[in-house]
Amino acid sequence: MKNQQNGNNSFLDPEHILHYAGVIVGQTVADMGCGGGYFVFPAARMVGERGRVYGVDILKSALSSLASQARMYGLSNVVPVWSDAEVKNGARAIPNGTVDYTFLVQLFSQTKDHASVLDEAARITKKDGHLVVVDWKSDKLAISPQKKYHVLPETIKHLAGQHGFKLAKEFSAGAYHYGLIFQKSK
Repeated sequence: MKNQQNGNNSFLDPEHILHYAGVIVGQTVADMGCGGGYFVFPAARMVGERGRVYGVDILKSALSSLASQARMYGLSNVVPVWSDAEVKNGARAIPNGTVDYTFLVQLFSQTKDHASVLDEAARITKKDGHLVVVDWKSDKLAISPQKKYHVLPETIKHLAGQHGFKLAKEFSAGAYHYGLIFQKSK
């Protein structure tokens, strides 16, 4: 099923995407490959004190910055997690089946082992939870990574299906990105 949502033509609007995906107060969110927290901090405000947001990254410097900023913003619900997204059980600090929304934002264009990334996403996502993938549109080469790093939505749909995720919505995540929302079925 295909739903188009294009809130604006901005580069990438995390609040719009989080809201569109359905993130609400009290939920648990994981942002795999969170970097500096572009999605983490809006998600932390959205889920509130009763919720939790795992910021997962392989760069310890990014996680240190994430922790400092969370303290500065008074967000005690942000949990930095060191992990290699391409390693099975790499984010072992996140218990199995506890995450309502797992976000993979521009992660497929930065990784090679997409099946392992989806293994870890499936491990942490609750049954009936959601996987949200946002990545580069292949026709936006001027500002995105080289074309050889682009992953087509059809490829992600196929791989996600092999990992127990069913496509719920497709949307435009801005002028340069596509979005896919999956629901975990098993």
